[in-house]
Amino acid sequence: MNKPRGLARFMRFAAVGAVGTVAHYALLLALVEGLGARPLVGATAGFVLGAIVNYTLSRMLVFDSDRSHVEALPRFFAVAAVGLGWTALLMMLFVDVLGLHYLLAQLITTALLLLWHYVGNAVWTFRHRTRPDRP
Repeated sequence: MNKPRGLARFMRFAAVGAVGTVAHYALLLALVEGLGARPLVGATAGFVLGAIVNYTLSRMLVFDSDRSHVEALPRFFAVAAVGLGWTALLMMLFVDVLGLHYLLAQLITTALLLLWHYVGNAVWTFRHRTRPDRP
């Protein structure tokens, strides 16, 4: 992959991520501000919704993948599950230990995890399968 094409794909991934983040934050705010849920619960539920949005849009708009949904979806959610673990850990650290407002904590967490999600999905989830050359 050449650098300009790779950068364009990363930018599309970031744009798709922005849409998923809007879904994530909307649910986060609805749960915390609307229903009085704890920030960790809201962040976790929002993360799951954002992951579903991101898979759907990444599959369609970012990666030219030859992997079936049966193969790609579990990989996507494995990458997302690691990200979810980091989200929970970072939110607990930023909110409960450092005393940051939960929205600031979520912004920092989202920025930190962008690269993890891109690399994990580019090199594992949606990477083209190598096929041996046939004579």
